Amino acid sequence: MALAEGTIAPKIETTDQDGKRVALDFQGVTVLYFYPKDDTPSCTAEACSFRDDLKEFERRGVKVYGVSTDDAASHKKFAQKFGLNFPLLADPEKKICRDYDVLNFLGFAQRVTFIIKDGVIKRVFPKVNPTGHSREVLAALDAL
Repeated sequence: MALAEGTIAPKIETTDQDGKRVALDFQGVTVLYFYPKDDTPSCTAEACSFRDDLKEFERRGVKVYGVSTDDAASHKKFAQKFGLNFPLLADPEKKICRDYDVLNFLGFAQRVTFIIKDGVIKRVFPKVNPTGHSREVLAALDAL
């Protein structure tokens, strides 16, 4: 069961697809979406929907991050193949997935999205339809 709305978002320290160190303390508004595996059909559909709508998130001042248990090298191939224009955070040790309580019994991230504002989880999407999910998140942001 993913962390609940109203919970303080655990801070994140990891690397992105370029091997760059990323430390998130969630000031402002952030969309943090977890997905099972790079370059699989549903995960690709979800990532591409965020890619295609990224300007809308930026217009609202929102940062978008994808997280899976894949390593930085896998993320880099995935991002390059599909022209992903936002950071993919590597979690091969599964610490982030455990912190957000989204690790499934197979050891992959469940498909869960969080909207975090000033360090507090404001919205959780525990059941995600990857196609068009970014539009659902944009609507929720507008309702906050």
